[in-house]
This record gives sequence, structure tokens and C-alpha cells, in this order.
Amino acid sequence: MDKPSVLVQLDTDALPSVFDRVVAVDAGVAHTFSYGGVTPENVTPLVHGCIFTRGGKDLARTAIFVGGSDVTAGEAVLAAVRKALIPQFGLSVSVLLDSNGSNTTAAAAVRAAGRHLDLSTITSLVLGGTGPVGQRVVRLLAKAGGKVRVGSRQKDRAEAVCARVRAHVPGAHAEAVSVGTSADAPDALDGCQLVVAAGAAGAVLLPKKHRAGAKALRVLIDLNGVPPAGIEGVELTDKGTARDGLLCYGALGVGGTKMKVHKLAIAKLFESNSAVFDVEEVYNLALQLP
Repeated sequence: MDKPSVLVQLDTDALPSVFDRVVAVDAGVAHTFSYGGVTPENVTPLVHGCIFTRGGKDLARTAIFVGGSDVTAGEAVLAAVRKALIPQFGLSVSVLLDSNGSNTTAAAAVRAAGRHLDLSTITSLVLGGTGPVGQRVVRLLAKAGGKVRVGSRQKDRAEAVCARVRAHVPGAHAEAVSVGTSADAPDALDGCQLVVAAGAAGAVLLPKKHRAGAKALRVLIDLNGVPPAGIEGVELTDKGTARDGLLCYGALGVGGTKMKVHKLAIAKLFESNSAVFDVEEVYNLALQLP
């Protein structure tokens, strides 16, 4: 008889995410062990606690979830987790990175865009592109082959995101654009078929008046779940809804797919003891959904 599934939640925040733990339960995990304040420096004993307790096929019944609100910190912990594993001797477990829900949310958003657009040929604008979700959306869109503009009030931060994306996606067409004032909107939107708003709650990133001259626009995706909308005119529940000649997705419209992807990713962790799910792997799972 298979041993019960154990998910070890490594959270970079002081208090481990209740949301992530609830999703683990709903995904069928038998036991979730949650640790907060995890850093690359203290992660090794936690990983060794996973890999030295079970053997053979039972090791696949243990997995690691890396979360927290800081994607950069999560990436550092993921790297430390992978370094602490000993795969050459079969001492390994599967790992999922989803800091701040960034990978699963980005995967759901890009999957929605891909239903209507050829992502390999379009020009996109990601507003709030320096945030946790925005960075992942940029990376997926760049991986698809299209041109991606990273919008930020601080252009130097957008430049840094572009550099990180190019490190993961050689040859990526990523461009930093300033969106600090209304005067920036025409250039930022020029030729764009897709806009994804992934900024912080409470900020209207794209007012209706700013997109009046954006004739190429076809799809708007707003990932802000707290009013006011990040893209004015997009409703929370929009899911491919036509508004003013554009197809719109709101946070709840994308959120249903995000939750399905999250649960599927958790389930996939227990199919082997060697999988690593970062944003590209999570996106591939999203593409498997009906």
C-alpha cells in the first residue's frame, strides 16, 4: 500500500500561506508540513528530512512546494532545494515553485491570451511587469516568441526584468517601456494586440481614454482582483467577454483556470520523485486543461 502523500511547504514569508495550504488539501494531499522564514541558508535540513525518510517508489509520495510573496526569494530557495537533492542516488523529490501564485496565475493568463492570439507573432504590453506575476507573464510571452513590452513607472526596474527574462529565454524580444504618465500611453500601446495588467491592487493602470487610439488591440487581461480594476472597463468575472470590440478577462475569469492549474500541479508532484515545476512547466500543464 502506498504511503500517504506529504507536501512540505517552504515559504519565504514569516507566516506560511494559508491559501497554499488549503489548495494542497483540496488537491488531495494527505499531510502538509508548513515552514515559514525559509531561506537558502536554512533549507538543506528541511530537504534532507524529505529525502532520507522514504525510499524506492514511496519517495514519490513526498514533494516540496516553494511559496511566499517574493518571487526572487522563492527562486533562490528553489535553487537551494535543487542543490540539496541527491538525484544520482535516487534521493530526490519533486518540487513546485509558485511564489505569490505567480506561476499558476501567469500560466492561466497566457493560456487565455493564446485562445485568441498567435503568441509567436504578437506584440504585448505587460503593465505591472516588474511584479511577481508580471515577471512570469513576460517570461512566458517571450518564450512564445512574440515581442513583449515591460511596463513600469520606473524604467530601470523594467530593464532589470528584461535582463532576467533574456537570461532564461535567449534571444527574447523584451523591451522596457515607461508608463509613468498619460503621455507614455500612445508609445507603450502602439501596435499592441494584447495588454495584461498585473499590478498591485488599487491602481488603475490603463484608463479607457488611454487606449482610444490603440487600433491593434484585441485582448485585455486584468489580474487585479480588488476594485478598482487595473484596466478600466474590464469586469472581475469577464472570461472572453466582448467589450467595446475587445475580448476581456478579469481576475475571476482567469482565477478559475489558475486554481485548476494549481491543483493539477500539486497532483503531478506525486507522479515521480524528480520533477521540477517552474513557470514553463506549469504553463505546459495549463495547456493540458480542456
